[in-house]
Amino acid sequence: MSTTPEPADAGAPAALHEGRFEGRKDFQQLVRDALACAAREGWREIILSDATFADWPLGERVVADSLQSWSKTGRRCTLLACRYDDVMRRHPRFVTWRRTWAHIIEARGCSSADPLVLPSAIWSPGWVLERRDLERSNGYSGSEPERRIQLRENLNEWLQKSSSSFAAHTTGL
Repeated sequence: MSTTPEPADAGAPAALHEGRFEGRKDFQQLVRDALACAAREGWREIILSDATFADWPLGERVVADSLQSWSKTGRRCTLLACRYDDVMRRHPRFVTWRRTWAHIIEARGCSSADPLVLPSAIWSPGWVLERRDLERSNGYSGSEPERRIQLRENLNEWLQKSSSSFAAHTTGL
């Protein structure tokens, strides 16, 4: 990952990364940083998109803590995946958080999508992250309006093709 900008004030929170990132470790750290920033700054809306979320650090305590801090009335999180099998298996903390906050989370599935084509991204009104090379976990992040608009339009197209998925609670007999 290229160098992160230094905060103007040593007591102020660091700005989110802007520019190219390279590798799985950098990608995972950007996910952690983004969700911590969402909690700290009170982002009203987040879209998390990935074919399986297998490489995402969603099961980590620090991520669960960030999501818990972010979760408040008036917030909205949309999840988009091909399937949620890996999420349920690999990220139990995330599954628990999703159950607790089901009223602010919309989970969508697009099982017919090519996993290499469905965006691997975080979208928010002020900052985005998009992993463009899944094999190498390379991509871009930033707050440029064009980047945010383009990613949102792409995600909207996928959301229109998707259906409700990843139920918060399973019903049984």
